[in-house]
Amino acid sequence: MVSRVRVLYLAGSGRSGSTLVTTILGQLPGFVAAGEVRYLWRRGLVENRPCGCGRPLRSCPVWTAVLRDVPGSDPAGVAARLGGRLRIRRLPVLLRRHRRGQPSVPGHPDDARLARLYPAIARHVGAVPAPAEPSGPSAAGESEPARVPNPPPAGRVVVDSSKLPPYGALLGDLPGVDLYVLHLVRDPRATAFSWRRRRRLDGDLDDRLMSRPPVWKAALLWLVWNATTLRLWAGTGRYLRVRYEDFVADPAGTVARIAGFVGVDPGELPFPTPDTVRLAPTHSVAGNPARHRTGVVSVVADNEWVTALPRWAYAVVTALTWPLLRRFGYPIRRPAPPFTARPTRATTAGTSPAGGGSETGPRDHPATPLGGHRTSPDAHGQGG
Repeated sequence: MVSRVRVLYLAGSGRSGSTLVTTILGQLPGFVAAGEVRYLWRRGLVENRPCGCGRPLRSCPVWTAVLRDVPGSDPAGVAARLGGRLRIRRLPVLLRRHRRGQPSVPGHPDDARLARLYPAIARHVGAVPAPAEPSGPSAAGESEPARVPNPPPAGRVVVDSSKLPPYGALLGDLPGVDLYVLHLVRDPRATAFSWRRRRRLDGDLDDRLMSRPPVWKAALLWLVWNATTLRLWAGTGRYLRVRYEDFVADPAGTVARIAGFVGVDPGELPFPTPDTVRLAPTHSVAGNPARHRTGVVSVVADNEWVTALPRWAYAVVTALTWPLLRRFGYPIRRPAPPFTARPTRATTAGTSPAGGGSETGPRDHPATPLGGHRTSPDAHGQGG
């Protein structure tokens, strides 16, 4: 029988701050910062990219323990099949199935692995890993005899920052998954500008660069994925929308509100001052390389795009995304620096105002680093 687990799924578009939000939530008791779990099979097991703890994922004792509880093999095959099932061209069929009350993504035998994966993450991440059992290869290679794992600790929440709405819809239909959706949004002109920055894939030692889509493509993806997130979950009982501009303006208050949304008492928050946070290592899989940062870092708004985004690019992004700009509380005209987005109320299911978003605008002055690293929306926006 599949154990039940709460999953907080960060949905929306890339470069909206999901890495920072996930890392901070992972500092709270009862939360597990799993990262972009949909990339576990390809980036984690096949390419063996670093875990959030710094080790190659196949060498991380925590993920080794997780994968012992997941039956099956062929991570490359799982990655390829999952990618095919979640293609953007399948989106019309997904939405039609959703309207009809059918599973949004047609089922597949691989779903049994996903249904076992999330309880295993809740069970092992944050716990002392047991020594590897010598009998049989792990899920990264050949199959091994099935084990009967213990149930995950009661009340633990797995934070998955995969963002892709079709994957979130797939998770919501899995047996044993209690899905909560945190819809992260950011001004599309800021995300388009962020995508154009050159950034190494997994930190300074990696020669590979993150993708740099043209501004028109970044704008269209922002529109499609945010509109899909609204269509799938807005107005349901487990949907909360937060603008990243509001998050950096009041990080402690926003984190407390997110914790309350999933029914968790956050306890003491990891904020030494209103605009700094203390980060310990997590075991996040995939995501922005900033997930490896630890220590005391400053949370500041990065508004460079207000003056640095070319006029033509601003016009293109605005024209392509205007249907959702006002709904999320963003201006049509280029704001004059210092920039403050129009405050809007926090949005939960059943209380969605037309404007959506969150309660406060962004902080317009950089915080002073306190013995750590400076961090910003662009430093922690997801790049995948």
